[in-house]
Amino acid sequence: MVEKAESVNRALDTAVSLKDLITIHEAMRYSLLAGGKRVRPVLCVPACELDRTRPGFHPEIRSGPAGPTLVITLPRTELVRGSESVAMLAACAVEMIHTMSLIHDDLPCMDNVDLRCGKPTNHKVFGEDVAVLAGDALLSFAFEHLALSTIGVEPSRIVRAVEELARSI
Repeated sequence: MVEKAESVNRALDTAVSLKDLITIHEAMRYSLLAGGKRVRPVLCVPACELDRTRPGFHPEIRSGPAGPTLVITLPRTELVRGSESVAMLAACAVEMIHTMSLIHDDLPCMDNVDLRCGKPTNHKVFGEDVAVLAGDALLSFAFEHLALSTIGVEPSRIVRAVEELARSI
């Protein structure tokens, strides 16, 4: 898991590059690259191989020595049809959206948090106005990154991935 998280960190650093030292880019990167377990993007990579809308998604209850157990059988089909590097684009988009939610949750009008993982929150470093814009920019950029950076995948599948991401918010 640590190795996958490091892969996500490298991909995020590349995806959201620092352009012309614009304060919003700095604020986006400050929170996005602050570290963390990266559970969502790490799980996103293998999840990109699943297509839960196809026949074969079968929940059932089985009896066992410990009592009834819910068992869900998922079909092994490909949604993205690509390598880990292609799935990493979706993983980065998921992390951008998650980071946006953290930036916005920390704002004074929400949870009013000054520290996150021992570091000053985005609005404490860059101000509330820039923090709001950085979060909004991460949300927009997540979709742009997924739609425009995915190469070698059928356009209909890219649209489907963007649609699934939008529904997840």
